Amino acid sequence: MSSTDSKCLTGKTAIVTGAASGLGFGIASRFIAEGAQVILADIDTINGTAAANSLGEAAHFIHHDASCKDSWQHLIDTADKHFNGLSILVNNAGVTLMGSIEDVSIDDFDRTWAINTRGTFLGCRFAIELMKRKKTGAIINIASVSAFKPQPELVAYNTSKAAVSLMTQSIALHCAKKGYGIRCNSINPGVIHTPMLDKVIAQVENGEALMDSYKAMHPVGRIGEPEDIASMAVYLASDAASFITGSAFTVDGGLGIN
Repeated sequence: MSSTDSKCLTGKTAIVTGAASGLGFGIASRFIAEGAQVILADIDTINGTAAANSLGEAAHFIHHDASCKDSWQHLIDTADKHFNGLSILVNNAGVTLMGSIEDVSIDDFDRTWAINTRGTFLGCRFAIELMKRKKTGAIINIASVSAFKPQPELVAYNTSKAAVSLMTQSIALHCAKKGYGIRCNSINPGVIHTPMLDKVIAQVENGEALMDSYKAMHPVGRIGEPEDIASMAVYLASDAASFITGSAFTVDGGLGIN
């Protein structure tokens, strides 16, 4: 068996949103290493272009606003016209804006839902239209441990990710009952060291103490790295997971049970 044959995503085309950095970039990198061609979608054109360039010919950047219907239409049309369809979608784009029910601004709450929840809904809706033509596809929604483990200062994020988790199950049932051959699963990461985490830390007065508290919450003694989540995404995107749909995979160093 050649090295090419052993790559589990050979011949597949993927879209990864929020792929300019952090978790999305980590997933895109692993997908390419496993033989896929990947469209890196992100609202950050400068870093997104640099990210795609760093990954070689199998990577392609498209400017994308996950909360915008027209942006999704353009992204899916591009996959259809220039990449012969779509095999995998990873809805990863998201924001974490701090605030309790009394403190969070209504604008921040709405923005969180627009990106985290509406963005995932739109991605699934448009991807299904394309994937069902070939009766195959894998959708992976990045939810969070915060979908089931609430924190008082994360009311917008908690609720947006809980919605993603249940939405994933609804979509999985729909696609299965329709016979589309499309699987839809979610991943619940723990705290992952990404630029988004750095932004969260910057929002509070004592960021170092908050980071230490995050580490302490994980029984394994560390926060996660993008590679930890990318490994699960590769599995769910591959044919090895052909009997898995509507499931949530918690990859969190034990945070959810601590």
